[in-house]
Amino acid sequence: MATSTQNAITLKGSAAIITEYLNYGINSILFQRGIYPPEQFTSVQQYGLTILMSKDEKIIAFLQNVLCQVQDWLARNEVEKISMVITNVHTKEVLECWDFKVQNEPGDGPKIDPANPTSSKELKKIQAEIRDVMRQIAATISYLPLIEYICTFDVLIHTLKNTDVPEKWNETGDVQIQNAQTVQLKSFSTGLHKLDTIVNYKMTD
Repeated sequence: MATSTQNAITLKGSAAIITEYLNYGINSILFQRGIYPPEQFTSVQQYGLTILMSKDEKIIAFLQNVLCQVQDWLARNEVEKISMVITNVHTKEVLECWDFKVQNEPGDGPKIDPANPTSSKELKKIQAEIRDVMRQIAATISYLPLIEYICTFDVLIHTLKNTDVPEKWNETGDVQIQNAQTVQLKSFSTGLHKLDTIVNYKMTD
């Protein structure tokens, strides 16, 4: 849950809200795009919606590890973008890339301290904005091309150049999709971070 100071969201609280959304969002995409069989998912209630979450222990552990690092960097305003990449297992071709772009915001605390900004935005309002984005993610199945190949996914974190990156993390470049189309979904904001969700996908012939 969000860390609050007199009903104010802190950077750590904002990072927790963003990371929670990423966990539910990525799981929803895995289900909606058929990356894994539906029987490997279980339904949970969040944001006033039913969301399908993976039951696979390896996927749960992978996302927990990645998102823990994302949350740490978000709390220090060191993240520019998180990318979820869907790749054809056999050809290694990238079929889709979901970009979650982060914009840092100054907050609206009574005493604006650049090192410790706060936001007075109500959590219910933030969750309502997230609910709208989650509904859009679920609706993408109506226009995204059918994925007919066995696919896998990865999560890339784009950080500031001076970010201290753990040794176990590898550097990577930008993802390229041939004949790409882009759709931008709704944004949401905590008052300290604004998050844009964008899907880039390969147009089929």
